[in-house]
Amino acid sequence: MSTSHSHVMFMFPGQGAQYRGMGSDLYQAFEPARRVFDSANEALGFDLREVCFEDPRRELNLTRFTQPALLTHHVAAMESFRQLTGNRVAVHTAGGHSLGEYSALVASGALAFEDALGLVRTRGELMGTYGEGEMIAFPMDLDTVRPLADKYYCGIAACNLSDQTVVGGRSEDLDDLAVEFERLHPRKRFARLKTEGAFHTYYMVKAAQHFRPSLDTAQVQPPEARVLSNYTGSFHEDDVGIVKSHLFFQLFFPVQWVQCLHAAVDGGVDTIIEFGGGIGKGERPSEMRPNLEGIVRKAFRGSDSPPRYYAAINVETLESTAAALA
Repeated sequence: MSTSHSHVMFMFPGQGAQYRGMGSDLYQAFEPARRVFDSANEALGFDLREVCFEDPRRELNLTRFTQPALLTHHVAAMESFRQLTGNRVAVHTAGGHSLGEYSALVASGALAFEDALGLVRTRGELMGTYGEGEMIAFPMDLDTVRPLADKYYCGIAACNLSDQTVVGGRSEDLDDLAVEFERLHPRKRFARLKTEGAFHTYYMVKAAQHFRPSLDTAQVQPPEARVLSNYTGSFHEDDVGIVKSHLFFQLFFPVQWVQCLHAAVDGGVDTIIEFGGGIGKGERPSEMRPNLEGIVRKAFRGSDSPPRYYAAINVETLESTAAALA
């Protein structure tokens, strides 16, 4: 497929997309991936390759490690794709869910990879240190879920779809909320998420306050491609001060993901490529599925012209997507 007239969105998943072995296949197969992982090791001062590829100390699911690990995998996949396609697939729009927004800023040229790595390392440390609670994804719309969340002092953490709302709160409050939800909606099934805290809710305010100095001094450039803001559900401004403030608010306001997706398509995006991460019960990268594919397809179900979707999360999908789009 020729992409000369396509408007392509580079998309990056957030926490929950990490798995042991992540990136090991890319590192073996592609020189750009080796360069990205080696650069991350040098910048971070610890062996991120070991954490991602082997995770011998079970650190990958700790937020302070998860965030730099996912960012590195995202960028390794993206740079390998760019090499495979000879940079012939231009980025029209970039977007990422939660942590993935930083990868989107890298893709747009607003953040250098090493600078983004330093930010997400600090962000992850602060979220793990000052955050508390857990998260639950409910298969219901915001208007249905919000009154229950309010009743149990929980916060709305993400609006992923018109009928998928994520809530965060203290574990005991979420337990009580879950009991009432099951009573009111016995046929609906919800999912507890593997996070270290109630991200994107008021439980992250202290982490955000400690994170602000890092944002204030960060080297951010006006993006060269449009970048979606989780905080607004629309596009970032060119004003880097506003970009930084929206990253600050993103920590403790809900992720407006379904709004982001529709803003992208309303803005002309007709092709989406998801980079990095993966979900599934397999033990090898080749057995993983893309994290955000289901949400993208559901968001545009029934649309007359849904965006084309491709994945670039492991060697197999990178090569097939590059062949289809180059």
